Amino acid sequence: MNLLIEDLRVRFGGVRPLDGVTLAFDSGLCGLIGPNGAGKTTLFNVLSGFVRPVSGRVTADGADLLALPPHRRARWGLRRTFQQEQVVAELSAADNLRLAADHLGGPADQGLFGFCGLDDPSRPAGALTLLERRRLELARALVGVPRIVLLDEPAAGLSEAESRALAEVVVAVPDKFDALVVLIEHDVALVSEVCATTAVLDFGRLLAAGPTAQVLADDRVRAAYLGEEVT
Repeated sequence: MNLLIEDLRVRFGGVRPLDGVTLAFDSGLCGLIGPNGAGKTTLFNVLSGFVRPVSGRVTADGADLLALPPHRRARWGLRRTFQQEQVVAELSAADNLRLAADHLGGPADQGLFGFCGLDDPSRPAGALTLLERRRLELARALVGVPRIVLLDEPAAGLSEAESRALAEVVVAVPDKFDALVVLIEHDVALVSEVCATTAVLDFGRLLAAGPTAQVLADDRVRAAYLGEEVT
């Protein structure tokens, strides 16, 4: 799977959260990092169909994603999680999965619970721990045949140990589902551990992209994002 973003521009009045971003994500697990307000979630919103760009192209293995409404992108295979939890607390974990499956027009594969590390899908989602709810949200994002999975800070609020536990599942997704995973994450150490490639946005522009170790060593990234003084 290859996701190609070309000259993408978004404007909210005089604000330009994305300003001519050209970027390619190849198969595997890719990181997307940058300071708060850099345009990361806006990029996810454009890919999901919630924000319409003023210009640019987005293609995935030749398919024109911008030509599809949000529900057709989801049925095509575009999945995502959000910074704010989307689980329905009153429903069981199993029913949350069925709800996602109904929306996507496919079966609710109960095997996703085992893959994501959820032991008891009969429990109400509201009774789950934060880590368990994040596991459930990941399971919902993997219903059907996911081709591109966008994860927006899935480890937010988790302890270091919990983040690593969730990461163990996330890193297995590309091989298990033959899907491209793009991960927004502020934990740079985690990104360094799990992402083969990483892109950095800053003020709506692409600052750097490539192998993660190389990107994190870039002087511009260290100065703009990691807060280091580069001489």
